[in-house]
Amino acid sequence: MPKSRERCQEIREATRSKIIHDAMLYFARNGFAGTRISDLAKHIGIGQGTLYVYFKSKEELFNEIYALTNYSEDIKNLKVLARLPISAGKKIRKLSKSIVVHLVQDETYAAKVALNTQMTFEKKGFVSEETIYQSELYQITEKMIIQGQKEGSVVDGMPMKLADYFWGVVYLYSLKKLFTTKYQLISEKDLARILLKDET
Repeated sequence: MPKSRERCQEIREATRSKIIHDAMLYFARNGFAGTRISDLAKHIGIGQGTLYVYFKSKEELFNEIYALTNYSEDIKNLKVLARLPISAGKKIRKLSKSIVVHLVQDETYAAKVALNTQMTFEKKGFVSEETIYQSELYQITEKMIIQGQKEGSVVDGMPMKLADYFWGVVYLYSLKKLFTTKYQLISEKDLARILLKDET
C-alpha cells in the first residue's frame, strides 16, 4: 500500500530533524574543518546522496545548525544580568545556576557551547591572544569579574583569563554531556566558586 502524502511529509521531516540533531553532535565533536561529508553521513546512518537531498552542502547544513545554536539570546540575557543593580557575586551565582540548569535540561545548549567554542578556534586569524578573547560572552563575563574584584568577592587574577577558565569548565562539562553516559555534572555552587572567593 503506497504511503500517503502526509506520511511521506512526516518521514521527510523526521529524517531532516535526525540529520540536524546528529550532525550538530558530530560538528560539536569534530568542528567544521574536521568534518567530512562522507564521515558525517556514515555517522548519521544515511547515504551521502540522501544527505545532499536535504542540504546542498556541508556549509548549508552547518549554517542551519549554527543558526539554531548561536549565542545571541544568551548574550542578550547575559547583558541584562550584567546591568542588574546587584553585587557581582549574585550575578555570578545566577549565571552559574542558569548554565547548570541548561546543561541538565537541554542537550542543544551543550552543543551550542561546544560548537561556539569550536568556531572560535576555527576563525581565520586566530593566532594571538588578542583574537582569543573577542567573544562578547567573555567580555561581559570579564566586566562582572572586574566588578567582583572591586567589591572583594571575586578571586584575584587577570579578569579575562578568569573568564576564559570559567567558560573552559563550561565547555568541558558540555562535552561530557554530549559524549559520555556516566559523569557527574558540576554543581552550580562549584561552578560559581571558580570565580568567587570562599565565603566560609
